[in-house]
Amino acid sequence: MSDDADPREDADAAETDGGTASQSDPAEDLAELEQYPFEWDEPANNDLSPGERDSVSQRAEKYDDRKLVTGQAKYTADYEERYPDLAYAAVVRSEIPHGRVTDIDTSAAEAMDGVAAVLTPDSDAVPDALYTSAGQSYPEPSPWDMRVLNEHVRYVGDPVAAVAAEDAETARAAADAVDVRYEEYDHVTDPEAAFDADAPQLFGAGEVDNEIVGHDYDRNRMASIEGELGDPESAFDGDDVHVHETEWETIRQSHANVEKHTSLAYRNEDDRHVLVTSTQVPNHTRRQLAHLFDIPIRDIRVKKPRVGGGFGGKQAMVVEPIPLALSLATDRPVLYEATREEEFYAMRSRHPMKVKAKTAVTDDGDIEAIDIYALSNTGAYGSHGMTVAGNVGSKPLPLYSKVPNVHFEADIVHTNTPQTGAMRGYGAPQGTLALEGHLDEVARDLDLDPVEFRQRHYMEVGDLDEIAGMMGGEGAKRRIRSCGLDECIERGKEAIGWDDIEQPDEDHLHRGVGMALSAQGTGVAGDELGAAQLMMNEDGSFHLQVGGVDIGTGADTAFLQIAAEVLGCDEDQIVVRSSDTDVTPFDYGAYASSTTYISGMAVKKAAEDVKERILEWGSKLLDEPVSDLDTGDGAVYSEATGDSVTLEDIGYEAAYGDEEREHILGKGTHCTEESPPPFAAQFVDVTVNEETGEFDVHKLAVAVDCGVAINPGMAEGQVEGANHMSYELAVSEGITLDEQGRAEVSDFDEYHLPSATETPPIESILVETHEPTGPFGAKSVAEVPTNTVPPALSNAVRDAVGVRIREMPITAEKIRAKLDEREG
Repeated sequence: MSDDADPREDADAAETDGGTASQSDPAEDLAELEQYPFEWDEPANNDLSPGERDSVSQRAEKYDDRKLVTGQAKYTADYEERYPDLAYAAVVRSEIPHGRVTDIDTSAAEAMDGVAAVLTPDSDAVPDALYTSAGQSYPEPSPWDMRVLNEHVRYVGDPVAAVAAEDAETARAAADAVDVRYEEYDHVTDPEAAFDADAPQLFGAGEVDNEIVGHDYDRNRMASIEGELGDPESAFDGDDVHVHETEWETIRQSHANVEKHTSLAYRNEDDRHVLVTSTQVPNHTRRQLAHLFDIPIRDIRVKKPRVGGGFGGKQAMVVEPIPLALSLATDRPVLYEATREEEFYAMRSRHPMKVKAKTAVTDDGDIEAIDIYALSNTGAYGSHGMTVAGNVGSKPLPLYSKVPNVHFEADIVHTNTPQTGAMRGYGAPQGTLALEGHLDEVARDLDLDPVEFRQRHYMEVGDLDEIAGMMGGEGAKRRIRSCGLDECIERGKEAIGWDDIEQPDEDHLHRGVGMALSAQGTGVAGDELGAAQLMMNEDGSFHLQVGGVDIGTGADTAFLQIAAEVLGCDEDQIVVRSSDTDVTPFDYGAYASSTTYISGMAVKKAAEDVKERILEWGSKLLDEPVSDLDTGDGAVYSEATGDSVTLEDIGYEAAYGDEEREHILGKGTHCTEESPPPFAAQFVDVTVNEETGEFDVHKLAVAVDCGVAINPGMAEGQVEGANHMSYELAVSEGITLDEQGRAEVSDFDEYHLPSATETPPIESILVETHEPTGPFGAKSVAEVPTNTVPPALSNAVRDAVGVRIREMPITAEKIRAKLDEREG
């Protein structure tokens, strides 16, 4: 079905609650179509053909590129030079996986020259309130189970005390001098063992507020979630179906940010608390600090400078409470910059999971039912635990919207291991591995073409996605108005040479290709808000203030292109300022692939507000009706007479006119119930040595439907970066732990992030569709290619040598062991 097709033209397109077209009720179908319409009332200027776009779809230079390459961009740690009385923070962290602090001797640390303060859980400046570090909307869908400093420690790395000193070296030495005594408890690191009734219990009575659905702390279960569509149980019991079951496992992956978690706190001349911090969520951080420290929101200011990588790891209030507490205690600015070792064992990582997939398939290759079960290891605390696990089902399962019976269930379990949290893909990589690897295996078992097998069941334009609604709650059910899966597959097959693979001459080498599909979301349906303000200067230039957060993705550049497209001016006529809670409008922050879609639409609305006023002033100066006018090339021009007046002339007239004056100012706010999925088709070409199990990945090709790419160059960069992260998830060990739950990784050399020379060539392919709910037809791009390399590589290895690797990472040793097992 094409993007322009109308589902109402085909009676077979009507859906029922069971997901099939037969026996539909016309009245219910009509009501459903009215509630989830295919047509979208978008403004005429939102659907521009490529020839009509001046700024949008252009490869504009990234707004901060020159500052970055010349070293002029300011990151949080660069602000230290502004504060001559700055103190530096270090944290004392638990050295045991589970226990209770019985004594903290700070005397040696306090006696050291240059030490300004040593804080313990009992210090007046340290709040005792429970909170979550998850940077999510209010009320947070994560339990309040953390304290700033802890007496009950739950993993090696839990913060116990904090030090401020004249320099970083003294602070670290003082932290080392703090003597902590513990009563040690039994601990558990395996999520299946933690789920047992007799396992050591991480949380007792009174240690958690804001408990989440399905919690059972007697069994270390933070939450349990479940959703169902149709009647899967009956489908699996059918006599005419093949039931297939597989189990998959993913690694604990690090965000590997170049810039470490860094935060600077001080009290300004107005007795207000200011934090300059590397964060994806300035407004959420402000709200959470206000709750935690019992400070009015008005008296906290959060400023985000340049961010050297977030990837979800900074969608959390990870470090900010420490420097704020030390600043309160010392009455001076305090900077805390995590060490690289702390990044690996005390910050955040991707949730490691075990995921089971089960399908019921007929002889003809019709999928009658899919069942997914996920066991998620949330670590010591529950930040993002439920929502990440929910995405294991709610992101990949809707891809197959034509399957009538679907069941998803997840248990989120605590262990005495480092904290997990949000990470690019946010549960979808784990679910995509299981589902796409499973479907490939089913297709091979039934001698079906793996591509055609998927195509029979996946989304098309006009489909009503009931599976997303099954798990996502109110607002998640959605009508599909853009889908480029067919083109993604065709272009991906062509790029990888799907039909032209030649086998090596050597008998022990075998070449194979694999593919996987993925869908994501664009924002969180019904749970996003972005705002922007645009001011016109008297010379016809503009200042754009936007709450949307650029964390290195190029969001500021996209905002400029969107505004320039509306205003009809060059991007360099606009200055953008973002993410300062005192001066920029409210925004939920950078996560869930929402920034261009939500914040960008707010920018578009603000620019349209300004354009309306510009045209009114142009009408006065040209003495022509507004209906004949438009903007372009830095001017207002008449489509009737060809006369024009520059934006500079309008700016001066509006600001200094004789009879009437106005500061031209536009505002835009955007929230929506929509979350249109982007799509990706991943292809992998690999050669496997059957004698050793070693393999050589020749190429990764990924085709992505992101709607209209606001800036194709930046979009391609996002695709390549995401695919590299996905490749890492497939072939790297991630953060390994010892029996104590202690991270065995302390630096990048030990983490083995694939280098440029170790990464195969990545071909990124943008497939343009038009998403009517997004600014100029855009939807998200940054997460969906993160999900696909592990299953595609597993499928390629299976194609090459006939063995399946289900436990990440894929290694030569595992391949050789599977070959030995088969031959034995």
